[in-house]
Amino acid sequence: MGADSAKVERGMEPILIVGIILLSGFSAGEISERIGLPKVTGYILAGLILNPGLTHFLPHSFIDHTDLVTNIALAFITFSVGGTLLMSKIRKLGKTILWITLCEAELAFLSVAVFTVLLGPLIAPGPDRTLVSFFIPLGVLFAALACPTDPSATLAVVHEYHAKGEVTSTIMGVAAFDDILGIINYSLAAAIAGFAIMNEPLKVHSVAEPLLRILGSIIGGIVFGFILNTFSKYIVKEKEGVLITLILGMLSLCFGVMGILGADELLSTMTMGIIVVNFNASRDRIFKILERYTEELIFVLFFTLSAMHLDLSVLVSNAVFILLFVLFRSFGKFTGTVLGGKLSKSSPNVRKYVVGGLIPQGGIVIGLALVIQKNPTFEPVSDIILNVIIGATILHEILGPVVSKVSIRRAGEMT
Repeated sequence: MGADSAKVERGMEPILIVGIILLSGFSAGEISERIGLPKVTGYILAGLILNPGLTHFLPHSFIDHTDLVTNIALAFITFSVGGTLLMSKIRKLGKTILWITLCEAELAFLSVAVFTVLLGPLIAPGPDRTLVSFFIPLGVLFAALACPTDPSATLAVVHEYHAKGEVTSTIMGVAAFDDILGIINYSLAAAIAGFAIMNEPLKVHSVAEPLLRILGSIIGGIVFGFILNTFSKYIVKEKEGVLITLILGMLSLCFGVMGILGADELLSTMTMGIIVVNFNASRDRIFKILERYTEELIFVLFFTLSAMHLDLSVLVSNAVFILLFVLFRSFGKFTGTVLGGKLSKSSPNVRKYVVGGLIPQGGIVIGLALVIQKNPTFEPVSDIILNVIIGATILHEILGPVVSKVSIRRAGEMT
């Protein structure tokens, strides 16, 4: 992982650095939970404290070589998101979920895209920052990252207060679906942004290419999902460690093969989760094992490392961008929820209060921002995107649970 260079630079063993990261993130998460905040907020704050640009305690060279860890974490996270999409439950939730998801995700996309393209040149002007090669790519990528919701913070509120009802069910259904829509939007936005940065005109193949990429990613996920289902039949109940090893191996294989083929790795691993939850007789066992044995480890590593990637000078200089991103994303979510509720003829409570549970953001969106940063094509905009997204995530994860709690309480669904 390039950790030897870290050892030479600071005289610090790489395994010691991993221990510091894990224990710092874990401790901060426990403290956050005790004061009523999501654990993920603590993980991010721990990463900020350990950030080499702030404290200089850990070597920057170690942080530059953590792709393997973040990719494995992303594979697990997207697989788990796919695992929430059990078709029998989705059919029961009906058209309300689909209409609200479509409207709130796409209006958040539109709202953030328009804000970035129109106001971006005023907020962050520069001699090399032209409309076509800078602000349009920045706008469509920001817009794609505005779609997803982090259901974990809202789920914590639901479990804490034993909330139950149509608003609660709608929130959780929409939160799962708009992650999928967010990844699809990202695939399309990445293609558009790439052509704009390279200053190439959009042609028929320009539109067909991302669609084929999405199709290939889904097919790949289906294939690997069914392979995982086949192998898992031969693992006896007592051997949970063997099952975890199989899942890790198949997710890594899927992620790596899809990367080589130029497909979207995240969409593929999420599709794997959908196949497993819908076509594997042991689905409950599989996802409960992951939740019990791997989820916290994955989240501690992923979110703490994500915050350690921050360029704090860029974070501070983009404070206005962060605040406006949060504002315009929330506006899009609100108007989309109201519109989707009206189109589906849902109850007034759903139209009023569902949006409160759609404010938290993290997980998938941070993963997508890291994917953007690793792509050399997006180098002109990647630092701004990563720092704005993580800055916005901090605000969303602090404010989101509070808004969720108020919304569910006003809907009368707390017991």
